[in-house]
Amino acid sequence: MLGGAGLVAANVYASASEGWGDGSGTDSAAHVLSTGMPTIDCPDVGSRLTAVPDAARSDVDRELALLDQQTAESYRQLQQWSRDGGRDGDSADDTIMNPLEEKRSASLGRIGDAIDRAGERPQGLDDLAPCTLRPGDSAQPTAAPSDGTQPGDGQGQGQNGQGQGQGGAGQGGNGPVVSDYVDITGVQPDAQAPPPQADASRGTFTSDCGVNANGLFNSDNVIVAPGVSNGAHHFHDYVGNQSNTAFASDEDLANADTSCVDQGDKSTYYWPVLRLQNGTQERDAGAPGGGTEGNAGQIVTPKEVTLTFVGNPRGQVTAMPRLLRIITGDAKAFVNGPGNANASWSCTGFEDRQLKDKYPLCPQGSDVVRTFRFQSCWDGRNIDSANHRTHVAFAAQDGSCPAGFQPIPQLVQRIVYDVPAPSVADGGRTVPLFAVDSFPEQLHKPVTDHGDFINVFDEDLMREMVDCINSGRTCGPDAADGGGNGDGSGGNGDGSGGNTGDVSGGNTGDAGGNGGDAGTNGGDGTGNGDNGGTGNGDDAGTGASTGTGDGSGTGTGDDTGTGDHTGSGTGATEETGEPGGNVTSAPAPTAYRPAEAPRTDATTSQGRTTKHHSADKRESSDRPVPVKSAGTAPTSAPSAPAGSASAAAEGGAGDTGGPAAQAGAEPQAQATQGGLAETGAQLWPAAIGTLLALSGLFMLLRARRMRY
Repeated sequence: MLGGAGLVAANVYASASEGWGDGSGTDSAAHVLSTGMPTIDCPDVGSRLTAVPDAARSDVDRELALLDQQTAESYRQLQQWSRDGGRDGDSADDTIMNPLEEKRSASLGRIGDAIDRAGERPQGLDDLAPCTLRPGDSAQPTAAPSDGTQPGDGQGQGQNGQGQGQGGAGQGGNGPVVSDYVDITGVQPDAQAPPPQADASRGTFTSDCGVNANGLFNSDNVIVAPGVSNGAHHFHDYVGNQSNTAFASDEDLANADTSCVDQGDKSTYYWPVLRLQNGTQERDAGAPGGGTEGNAGQIVTPKEVTLTFVGNPRGQVTAMPRLLRIITGDAKAFVNGPGNANASWSCTGFEDRQLKDKYPLCPQGSDVVRTFRFQSCWDGRNIDSANHRTHVAFAAQDGSCPAGFQPIPQLVQRIVYDVPAPSVADGGRTVPLFAVDSFPEQLHKPVTDHGDFINVFDEDLMREMVDCINSGRTCGPDAADGGGNGDGSGGNGDGSGGNTGDVSGGNTGDAGGNGGDAGTNGGDGTGNGDNGGTGNGDDAGTGASTGTGDGSGTGTGDDTGTGDHTGSGTGATEETGEPGGNVTSAPAPTAYRPAEAPRTDATTSQGRTTKHHSADKRESSDRPVPVKSAGTAPTSAPSAPAGSASAAAEGGAGDTGGPAAQAGAEPQAQATQGGLAETGAQLWPAAIGTLLALSGLFMLLRARRMRY
């Protein structure tokens, strides 16, 4: 049971940002201003239902999906009415809006009945039946990039009869329009984030799950509309779990294959696809959720997808519960208003400038970047809630969670696309417009961008993630194979005499790849490269392996030894060049953004702790979810990934540091020794010393015999 039934009569979620920069602005009703064409504005019932009894969930989910279907059908009627030259508001009411209200009223009545049978009937449902016809305006196109360059291959519009007007109307006739774009070079940088507090959890954990190169798409949403085909009315990219459909049970997700490098991560990560409005007819051109609902054009495979879990700027994080569901952003923000909008658009090289309600026009050599920062506070009880929001929340700028909530690792999802800046001057005819899929009436507005996540991490791997973040380390699949970090701690001197120095230190600067195995007989050794470290002691150690990185930092060895040999470790810097010389390495993920404000809910009620009872019974018996209290340090460090020379050497490929790279006040795991060759390197000085001692003793005995 989700507690007493409740209904919020207004958008009660505070905005995740303090301002809207160069956005299109809002009207007095907090709606984002319409641009270019009319649309239908219907109250979002799902976000207002804060409590639904478990027994009523399936009926309510089905009716909520039906409400979305009714709106989509009415919008298609509106498009046809507009193409036929309809201008009379009364005729639109008679043929579109009034019939829509009648259908919605019937669905709302069935929702009320379902809840009433299992609990308390929510009040005010009938008030949500009427929808509003919102006319478009005639906003002017936004200027092209200031350098006057229009990168791209010059592919024109109008293929297959899908041309665009001067203002752009998208291949599906429902957006985007040229006023949805802004030159990123003219956007002011965001405010600097305040430094984390002394007890902050500075570590990062990266999961590499690919870019959906295998083309796993569907228009379902198992979180919002379970059991309903085409419940999203737009197509999603999926990485991670390979069995995510509307009909997937918790058991299906737990037993599925995964595209993640670490097979312990079967989580599902999904977001609306990005399309080029270039006339291409994809395989979904005639399918629901695709071309029949205004989502048309060539689907673009991301160039890069980075999934990074970061800590809390105030204290330590606790483990996510298995099967936790989180939705960030609002797929209906264009009509709902920006209160829940939480997507960010930018360009590589300009990621200190983030856009909410505009697509970026990137200069030549720069790629488009979408970033999602998920909620990082959990109510400690529920894996989901009736409106899929109230069981999680955003932290305040200082990292504090709302009362009754505890910090969990924050998923920061960064998606990069190699798409040229559209030719906005001619409405995308020369270089096509790009846009995300959306509900048809949302007109592909960038403000509607959103991301979805279901945690299906193996519990051992989740514990490893939490320990890594809380101990200030940088971890990920490439920590084991040297893809981001070297096999050791990057030329840092190591304690000698059999002692191993704590070479991980707490590197300062960007946490680039550490080159080299931990030095032997070490101390006073220097590591060369961008992330070289120094070790204290008498003898210098040698670092053999080479890692990659682009930060600079220092580490210290704790133990000292004897000897007079000098060695060095090397760390080579490796960067990936972009067209035009741009570098694709992501900016350091942080636990929060300076523009992110806490979101509080006017109504917070008990959420749903189970979704599929059989799955949860199996989980509770076979895989208990350990939940540590907030602020409690982990009792033991996880073992390093196979092939890693030390837990301290863990790091994700392409990571440029972030919280893990802050000045090292956090305790670090000690480095362990390497293989047979390294062991021999430690033993041969002792062997030579033994031989010299025996030779000296022999000569002494011989001299004494000669004397007598």
